[in-house]
Amino acid sequence: MTFQALLVSKDDETSGVLSPVLVAYGLNVQSCGYPEALCRLTEQKYDAVIVDFDDPHSAALVLQNADQANSGGTVTVALLSDKTKVRNVFGAGANFVLYKPISTEQAKASLRAATALIKRERRRSFRVPVQVPVQLRLQNGPEMEGILLDLSEDGMDVLAAQALYPSASVNAKFSLPDIPEPFDIRGEVAWANPNGQSGMRLIDLPEKVRSGLRTWLLSHAPEIPPEDPEPVSKCKLTDLSLGGCYVETESPFPERSGIVLCLKAEDLEVQAEGMVRVMHPESGMGIEFAARTVEQREQVSKFIEFLTSRPGTQPELLITPRALAAGKAYEPGADAPGEELEDPLLELLRGHELLSQEEFLQKLRQQRSSEAVSTS
Repeated sequence: MTFQALLVSKDDETSGVLSPVLVAYGLNVQSCGYPEALCRLTEQKYDAVIVDFDDPHSAALVLQNADQANSGGTVTVALLSDKTKVRNVFGAGANFVLYKPISTEQAKASLRAATALIKRERRRSFRVPVQVPVQLRLQNGPEMEGILLDLSEDGMDVLAAQALYPSASVNAKFSLPDIPEPFDIRGEVAWANPNGQSGMRLIDLPEKVRSGLRTWLLSHAPEIPPEDPEPVSKCKLTDLSLGGCYVETESPFPERSGIVLCLKAEDLEVQAEGMVRVMHPESGMGIEFAARTVEQREQVSKFIEFLTSRPGTQPELLITPRALAAGKAYEPGADAPGEELEDPLLELLRGHELLSQEEFLQKLRQQRSSEAVSTS
């Protein structure tokens, strides 16, 4: 499957380095300047927009239009000469940053994560039409009948007897053809129309349920869905606490993206879901564990128990993106135990915006002799 990328830059040397790398990752590249980019974004959907910040005002305008034109589903990459401006660029809407001058190896490393996220977003948006009754129950509200219109691994569209409202928490119960057991799942309303039609993001979906849903979607899809992205494997876990971890990698994922970590060592394999709290381009990322459900909390506990029982062990770590914007599905639950406990690493991750990358890493090194588990 070919993905569409828009490269916005007046720097021929940079474009010459990036274009072959993007093509090698399966992206069809269109190159243009800033004014033309604004027109193209109104005429075509792009999976990725790469924009040069040599003209910060024009670049920010391109990112703003990319977000509006594609409802936030486009992966955005900023090309930046001044590293001190990285927080400004993230604030303008960039998911990834490539520092200029750009080498081919640097581009391959950074765009590996971007491409994985592009594939995941395309798969998340892939929906299978289905019309079956659904029973909806609003949190602290009434039950109502509805019809399930389509379904994906992470969401569904429903037509309810009454209009819903964005951000509402909803329980949905329905049965699918060829599956004897009904699904009883939680969701959050992402958008809603006055006629009762709405889109829901699925929340706290157990892995067994997700696997069953994925199998049904694959067998009933009218066309072959996009393949799942390969995990980023060149990662080194350096710091770990009950609330989060820090990972060194040349291919970090964007802040607030949802990810899945898979720890492999000896006969043990542990998975934990999380949200990227801080991303240092070409260097690493800090991840807060979701730990909303009992299942998620048990995975994190196994994660820590394994490493503390084997000092000096450096496990294989694979990280796969699950969503460009994590949403409530990856936010810690209010009832999650440990929230009241002191967790310096988690506090550092949540307060990173007040620190430069150098200041953050310095504080991280200072913590390594305290409560957080250091694996470096």
